[in-house]
Amino acid sequence: MDTTAGQSLYPLHQSKTIHLVRHAQGVHNVEGEKNHDAYLSDDLFDANLTPLGWNQVENLQKHVKAIGLSGKIELVVVSPLLRTMQTAVGVFGGEAHTDGTNEPPLMIENVGHSDHPAVSSLNCPPFIAVELCREQMGLHPCDKRRTVSEYRNLFPGIDFSLVETNEDTWWTPEREKKEEVIGRGLKFLEWLCTRKEKEIAVVTHSSFLFNTLSAFGNDCHPNIKTEMCAHFANCELRSMVIVDKGMVGSNNSTTNYPGKIPHGPDLPSDATD
Repeated sequence: MDTTAGQSLYPLHQSKTIHLVRHAQGVHNVEGEKNHDAYLSDDLFDANLTPLGWNQVENLQKHVKAIGLSGKIELVVVSPLLRTMQTAVGVFGGEAHTDGTNEPPLMIENVGHSDHPAVSSLNCPPFIAVELCREQMGLHPCDKRRTVSEYRNLFPGIDFSLVETNEDTWWTPEREKKEEVIGRGLKFLEWLCTRKEKEIAVVTHSSFLFNTLSAFGNDCHPNIKTEMCAHFANCELRSMVIVDKGMVGSNNSTTNYPGKIPHGPDLPSDATD
């Protein structure tokens, strides 16, 4: 019987569940829809969320709590741009931060002139900024980041240790080619496979997601390919399983059991055929 066309089996410990989120509506989305040339404006440098974007964040936060997802996520990986970090802490962060606690807030109040209160780093997973999942880079100032020093002041509870330079050395005046985005996306997924966490949220960008996911699903039913690769709406969440076929990671199973305890004869009947 040929099962290759419909199903695949892989060891559980060689897979992870990743929850992919595109950032909520940013000011660049609004201006760019009015006039695409607005994306070239320096006024949109490192664009922040709109008030509507914050409403989208609130609604996604309610959803992940209602389905119990917020308690399962072990790590939040976020692109180090203002709009993605605002989205990430708003959706997956703790409650409103109160002064006097020992832990720094994930985000201070009024980041991006949002009037949004500070967000607590208590009772939520760790957050880490990773440049590999940044938006398609170059040309558009909205996709250029601030210094890490600035971000650390705005988001004290996010770990920026994997961002190697204080200044943005990745952004260039020329637009990154789609093939380069795909290559960067595949490298990012390889990095995810090396993490010990099994449930990871990734808050990133439209073009990054579209180009990275376009490399997958060619061996699936066309409807699955379409579902995976369609453009993300603002603040959309899609959960997927990533399988480490090449054993890039080295995670051991936490559920497998070796059997034969106590030791005894266990020759199967088909061994005599």
